[in-house]
Amino acid sequence: MAYLSDVVGKPVIDVEGENIGKVAEILAIRTEGMPHPKVTAVQVKHKKSLTLIPIADVAALIAPIVPLNKQVEDIQPYTPKDGEIFLARDILDKLIIDINGVRVVRVNDLEVTRVNGDYFIANIDVGVGGLFRRLGMGAKGKKSSGAEKGGVISWDSVELLSTDEPMRLKVPQEKLAELHPADLADILEDMDRLESGRFANRLEISQLADTLEEVETDFQAHIIEDMSDERLADVLEEMAPDEAADLLAELPKDRSENLLELMEDDEAKDVRKLLTYPEESAGGIMTTEYVAIPPKLNAEEAIAAVRAVGDEVEQVFYVYVTDEENRLLGVFSLSDLIFANPKTPISDFMHRRVATVELYDTQEEVARVIAKYNLLAVPVVDEENCLHGIVTSDDALDKIIPTAWKKHLPHFYLK
Repeated sequence: MAYLSDVVGKPVIDVEGENIGKVAEILAIRTEGMPHPKVTAVQVKHKKSLTLIPIADVAALIAPIVPLNKQVEDIQPYTPKDGEIFLARDILDKLIIDINGVRVVRVNDLEVTRVNGDYFIANIDVGVGGLFRRLGMGAKGKKSSGAEKGGVISWDSVELLSTDEPMRLKVPQEKLAELHPADLADILEDMDRLESGRFANRLEISQLADTLEEVETDFQAHIIEDMSDERLADVLEEMAPDEAADLLAELPKDRSENLLELMEDDEAKDVRKLLTYPEESAGGIMTTEYVAIPPKLNAEEAIAAVRAVGDEVEQVFYVYVTDEENRLLGVFSLSDLIFANPKTPISDFMHRRVATVELYDTQEEVARVIAKYNLLAVPVVDEENCLHGIVTSDDALDKIIPTAWKKHLPHFYLK
């Protein structure tokens, strides 16, 4: 067993012992029925020239000096086939998206092994051992290799997407779908702008929308920078209106307006409304997704009304009671509703004294009200007490508490 870093740079001699250069690269190809790539050729560098030598002409690849079994003039240079991998160029330093470990790791080295006279790439070293070897610290590399948890990944567990994209561990699509958006956000944040954009393009629309909501808006803009406007418009429609408005505010005005034109009219209307308010005001951070019902219903009818809009409203903390002019009359929680007698009018158990904030109240004031009354969301009203939206507790705290701290706070709901 050896590593790519052990082989690259080794002297190469022909059958007569003549030094013909040093190993610069190893080629391998994945064939049908073989889970591990088979080494096909060695690239030798001599001065400024590069020559590909078939592996059949190499007497021993894993050796202090790489000997050939022919004279150099008798060797027919190797011609790469479609699908062949230049291991150092195409694999080293690539990122592997580890869905199981919810992390992004870098390929530090490759393990080369010999089986029945052929050479194969057995494992991928993502630990510090491979890094030590690459830096010429061989002793530490051997001591650390595979010792650290998750330091070695079998090649047959990895999917090579293309030579200019991150690799990823093979997992069923349904397992990827099971990851919490916050975990996917962590993976995205471990990548650079280009890599994160490519990964984001492989997520389902709804999953990407939920994931973007877990990422800071300035990084959101980097992730979607190269995304087509058509796909991004679909994503924005899936996002909460306040989150979509925050993202659009980070984009150039022309692109933002084009995306609004591509969105469905109802979703675009809500987002346009939010964009008219100062960014850190109650109106700027509120969402227009809430449940409001008329006061004439009883508990049984109210439950049916909540169910009817369940697909349209992502977060239902409270149910608001409004009149025909959308003036706020009262509020009740889902627990109030569930425990009420089905025929009880909602006017009998709704709370008439409702803590509210106004459209131009500051974010700090919104957070103060939420904290004072221990709310999960607070309604936003105008001077006429008409309901315009709600601000959830996490949005109220968004710029007051650092994002890194917020991730450790308990979630009041599951997405």
